[in-house]
Amino acid sequence: MIDGRSANRFRLVVVLALGAAITLGSFWVLEVMRRGIIDAAPDAQRTEPDIYVEKFNFVRISQSGDAQYSISGRRLVHNPKDDSFEIELPIVNSRSEKRPPMTTTAQRAWVEQDYSRVHLYNNVEVDRPATPASQHFRLESEYLLLLPDDDVMKSDKPVDITLGTSKLLGSGMYANNATGELRLSSNVHATYQPPIPDLAR
Repeated sequence: MIDGRSANRFRLVVVLALGAAITLGSFWVLEVMRRGIIDAAPDAQRTEPDIYVEKFNFVRISQSGDAQYSISGRRLVHNPKDDSFEIELPIVNSRSEKRPPMTTTAQRAWVEQDYSRVHLYNNVEVDRPATPASQHFRLESEYLLLLPDDDVMKSDKPVDITLGTSKLLGSGMYANNATGELRLSSNVHATYQPPIPDLAR
């Protein structure tokens, strides 16, 4: 038989055990809720880069399923605060079968969140080989804005352009690879050299 004193001790042990279980359960629920809040927090609250990729190659596909352009580089960093990308030593290649191929390189690039604007900085070089329908095109500048969806390039910095045998220097450039349109709005200097005739013909 259990006397009264033992019964009281037994009840006390049960009460303490239940209290401890409830306390531990409460801590567990609070921890689950805390983690749930952290997991549910929007990415915009994160400020530190969250993705690093070495030696990558990204291909942009159009709505019709065709490759528009590719971007490769030594290192890519994603910034969750504005969903943008920073790229070291970027190489941008146009991949449209309807337009002359073009390769663009720079020291660094910044790609905005909708991938429709690519900012290139420092030692920017653009090269488009000659084709039966177009002359060789080469551009050098310290800044270039690519609008890949429109196949357009812009720059508010001085540019040095070689187009066939002609040289163009100026600022405020607009170039459309789809239509062949090229404009310089200020400080324009041009040098034209007639092409050397092919004596073998």
